[in-house]
Amino acid sequence: MLLKDIFYKKRRYATVQTGQVQEDKPMAKEVPEGLMTKCPKCGTIAYAKELEKNLKVCQGCGHHFLMTAFERIAMLVDEGHFFEYDSGLLSADPLNFPDYMPKLEKDMEKSGLSEAVVTGEGTIKGYPAVIAVMDSRFRMGSMGSVVGEKIARAIEQAIEKQYPFILFSASGGARMQEGVLSLMQMAKTSAALAKLSAAGGLYISVMTNPTTGGVSASFASLGDYNFAEPGALIGFAGRRIIEQTIRQELPEDFQTAEFLLKKGQLDKVIPRKELRDTLAKILDMHTVRRAN
Repeated sequence: MLLKDIFYKKRRYATVQTGQVQEDKPMAKEVPEGLMTKCPKCGTIAYAKELEKNLKVCQGCGHHFLMTAFERIAMLVDEGHFFEYDSGLLSADPLNFPDYMPKLEKDMEKSGLSEAVVTGEGTIKGYPAVIAVMDSRFRMGSMGSVVGEKIARAIEQAIEKQYPFILFSASGGARMQEGVLSLMQMAKTSAALAKLSAAGGLYISVMTNPTTGGVSASFASLGDYNFAEPGALIGFAGRRIIEQTIRQELPEDFQTAEFLLKKGQLDKVIPRKELRDTLAKILDMHTVRRAN
């Protein structure tokens, strides 16, 4: 039964017999906003609370909805215990870009975040890790100076504490309002990861939908393990730009996680429900056990 057949809306109609205009009485109240969610892939309608219990994965087709940074952290760490780093680090406007600061303030209010990435530490099934999670609600997860700085600082913490580093990317690319300063974050984060590798540290990259542009071309693709969620869009330039450049039609599944897995650019595509267990197994494999 369709939703429109269940929730009857108030309307006016003309009767054939008398020609008079009458008004129906509403049989039920309209659906409160946010109560139900429709899957964009298969059209399944689910209660929002049920969808959250299912880790925002559609029970009809397995479509992975976007998650906020703190929803993902809560799903991942033990008992929701998470110590956040650098929450007071805020973006400036070095280029005096028109309307940049009001847009940042609007995103802060809308998302409840200070920037497009949340960094900190917690444990996953008892194994400590430094964790960074990008959030596409804030400037489409774009990489500005503060995003690069927070990630670089988190990597430094991982080196100092000898913890694994896990990063969940979700980004439209470099932040145009900060120009070349944004692009330089590609080099800064990559250099920090090289230091982590030289120190014998572990880096696990998990690409979520979408991971594009300068983020995909730098820290998102440099993991010791490169994972992705099902159906995630991953790539550098857009599909249309590539087709116009090479003058060829690209495969239907081009730039999806599944396509990249087939081409050897990912180690595994992991459904969200299996991700915590998989990460815990990897952390266990890389844990050095000292004899008593």
